[in-house]
Amino acid sequence: MIELLSPVGNFECLKSAVQNGANAVYFGASSFGARAFAGNFDDEELNKAINYAKLRNVKTHLTLNTLIKENEFDDAFDLAKKAYKYGIDAIIVQDIGLALKLISKFPDIEIHASTQMTTHNLEGVLQLQNLGFKRAVLSRELSIDEIKYIAQNSNIDLEVFIHGALCISYSGQCLLSSMIGGRSGNRGKCAQPCRLPWTMSPVPEIFDNNVVKNLRYW
Repeated sequence: MIELLSPVGNFECLKSAVQNGANAVYFGASSFGARAFAGNFDDEELNKAINYAKLRNVKTHLTLNTLIKENEFDDAFDLAKKAYKYGIDAIIVQDIGLALKLISKFPDIEIHASTQMTTHNLEGVLQLQNLGFKRAVLSRELSIDEIKYIAQNSNIDLEVFIHGALCISYSGQCLLSSMIGGRSGNRGKCAQPCRLPWTMSPVPEIFDNNVVKNLRYW
């Protein structure tokens, strides 16, 4: 069964997605989401959004999809617990420690592996399946044939991006934004430098053929 899942950055976006046929929506709360600069939902709006969607038979997914520092763990867990009480259907997670804690404490809601986990092959999907994840959001770099192979050889729900920001760098492993401007994509603050105009330059002549050959295979 195919599910159309739409991101929503605020309540107006939520209503638009629901009214135009989305089967499910995902959104961030006040913290720990990969879209730190979106409108997102505070506690009151979070409860309101979940209720609005549920009344219209639309599932809701909360994004807790950043890496969590040790001193943030309890706050992230408390936020997930609050969403659980409000009736969230699934929580999308990047941090493996947080994910395993949620799987053990909330067995009746789905924990999804974020695309930020860089799950790009069958072995990774099967590992997530064995850990208790209900869905893997596959890396955006995969081809149709690779997705098909994974789907035919696993029993976990799979999610793929079909529209929107398709990062040219590897999801969850890109450090370009943090290296250039101190804004980490794994902390929800990506400055999207890969969308700037870039040019490719030839290999400098200072490299001899042996060095170039070694670089290609490094």
